[in-house]
Amino acid sequence: MSNQHDCDDLPLTQAVDADCREFRGGHVAVCAILGEPYGPYQKRISTSYPDHHLRLDDFERVAELVQGPRVRAWFERVYGVTCYGTEPVAATRDAMLALSHYLQAEAGFVASLAEGAADGRWEAKEVADLERHGMKLVRKLLGIMAGARAAMEGPGHG
Repeated sequence: MSNQHDCDDLPLTQAVDADCREFRGGHVAVCAILGEPYGPYQKRISTSYPDHHLRLDDFERVAELVQGPRVRAWFERVYGVTCYGTEPVAATRDAMLALSHYLQAEAGFVASLAEGAADGRWEAKEVADLERHGMKLVRKLLGIMAGARAAMEGPGHG
């Protein structure tokens, strides 16, 4: 699971560039792995060259390879979806207790928002906080669910 970044509101072109820069080996590695010549292709994934753009099929290849948090955040923000990794989290007693403690903390956050929204007016920061907390909660819960399924289907369980 990727870490939450402070720049979740980046335009898609900047999100692609930033994720490629953070990919192990940066733009050079992205171009090499995709079998593309560095010079022209790097210009398409970098915002330093605003007249060069990725074609849709190139974007698809880059996004599949890099799987960066900023592009994921862009989709979450624009489409209102929740993206989560398919890496299962061990569904152990400790993980379930940690989730329980997390849910208690989140309940306090939601209660504070309820007080703040009593006037019927939502501020942009309140909505952004609610969305961020909600998506984080969904990711945690789905990770534990995937871990439970993986344990159930794993060796020695059928």
